[in-house]
Amino acid sequence: MKWKILAAGALCGAASLAQAALAPADVKTFTLPNGMQFIVLESHAIPNANMYTFFKVGSRNEVPGITGLSHFFEHMMFNGSQHYGPKMFDRTMEAKGGSNNAYTSNDLTVYQDWFPASSLETIFQLESDRVAHLSIDPKMVESERGVVLSERSTGLENSNYRMLNEEVNGAAFRAHPYSWPVIGFESDIKAWTQADLVRYFKTYYAPNNAVSVIVGDVKFDQVKALATRYFAAIPKGPLPAAVRTVEPEQKGERRVFVAKASATAPNLMVAYKVPAAGAADYYALDVLQSILAGGRTSRLYRALVETQLATAVGADSMDGFDPGLLYLTAVAAGKTSAARLEQALLAEVDRLVREGVTEEELQKVKNQKLVNIYRQQETINGKAQQLGNYEVFFGGWRKAFEAPEAYRKLTAADIQRVAATYLIKAHRTVGVLAAKEE
Repeated sequence: MKWKILAAGALCGAASLAQAALAPADVKTFTLPNGMQFIVLESHAIPNANMYTFFKVGSRNEVPGITGLSHFFEHMMFNGSQHYGPKMFDRTMEAKGGSNNAYTSNDLTVYQDWFPASSLETIFQLESDRVAHLSIDPKMVESERGVVLSERSTGLENSNYRMLNEEVNGAAFRAHPYSWPVIGFESDIKAWTQADLVRYFKTYYAPNNAVSVIVGDVKFDQVKALATRYFAAIPKGPLPAAVRTVEPEQKGERRVFVAKASATAPNLMVAYKVPAAGAADYYALDVLQSILAGGRTSRLYRALVETQLATAVGADSMDGFDPGLLYLTAVAAGKTSAARLEQALLAEVDRLVREGVTEEELQKVKNQKLVNIYRQQETINGKAQQLGNYEVFFGGWRKAFEAPEAYRKLTAADIQRVAATYLIKAHRTVGVLAAKEE
C-alpha cells in the first residue's frame, strides 16, 4: 500500500507539471531559403535565452581513415573564424554575459549557447561567422590534434567504462560505422590531412544540414530578422551522402575481454541490438531499461547490489538514426568473479523475459518518465534540448508532445514483448574488463 501512495503522489506531481507544460501552439518555426531550420519558443520568465544548433553529423558519417573528424570540428569551431580570432568566440560571448558548450555523438554535433536575451544579436554574429568562415589554420589544426590525442589516451586510461564500451561496440557492429569510437582511432587522428578537414567541413556544416533551436526571452520576429540577416547569405550545400551500410543481422552471441592492469574489480557490459530512436518500440524499451537498472528499486540493483555481488549497476542506450544498442552494466563487488556477475545479471534478464513485470513497477517508471518530460520543460535549456532531439531523431518537434501519451498507454504485456524480442542471446555482445582473464 505504501508504494501505491507514492505512485499516486508521483502521478499527481506529473499532472500538476503537465498543466504548466508548453503546448505545440507555443512553438514557431521557419526555414531560410538556404535550408537552415529554426525552431523558436518564446519564454519570458527570466531575461535569458539560449541557442542550440544541431548539425546532423557524427561519427556515423565518417569512414576508415578519417574517424574522429566530427569530434575534431567540435574543437575547431572555437578556434577562429573570419571576424573572431582563436579563443575570441568564448571571450566575446563571456563579455556579453554568456557561456557555451558542445558535444559530439555517433549521429550529431550540437553547439549550446546560453546568454542574456539582450545579447542575442552577438550570438547570431558569432555563430554565423564560424559557419560561413571557419578558420582551418594548419597551426591550430596541429595544436588541436595534440589535444584530441591526449583526450583519447587519458580518457581510455581513466575510464574503465569508456575502454570497455569501445571494445564492445567494435565487436557488436561489424559493418556499420557505429563500430568505431566518436573520438576516432589514434592512427586516423594523426593522419588527417588539410584536404580531409576542408572537405568534411564543407560537406557537413552547410546551413541545410543544421537545425537551430532558440528558447527564452526573445520575440519570434526578432529571431527571424536576425537569422535572415546573418545566416541567409551562407550558401546552401549539396545534401550529404546517406549512410548506406546496414548492419547485418547478428546471429550469435559475441564476447570480448579487455585486459587492464589497473582494474581493481571486473567490469561487465552486456549490449543488445535495438531499433533506431523513433521506432515503434522506443518508449517500451526506454521503460524496460529503467525497470532493469533505473535506481535503487530496479531489478538489477536489487539482484546484484543489494546481494553484494556488485557495487554499481547501470543501463544506457545508443539513441540514433540507425539501430543501436541497449547496454546493461555492472561492477563486481569484493571477490565476485566476472562469471558470477554475468550469471546473476543474465538470470535477472531471463526472469523478466519469462515472468514479465508487475503493474506496480510499470506504473512507477511511467510516472517517472512523465515527470522527467515535464521537468525538462520547466527550463529553457530542457525545452531547447527536447525540441531539438525530437526534430532530428523522431521526425519533427511535434512528436515531443506525443511522448506523454506514448508512455501512458504502455502495458505490462508491451514491456514483456520487447524484452522477449530484443534481449536475446543471439543479439547480444558481452564484454568483460579485468586485470586478468579468469
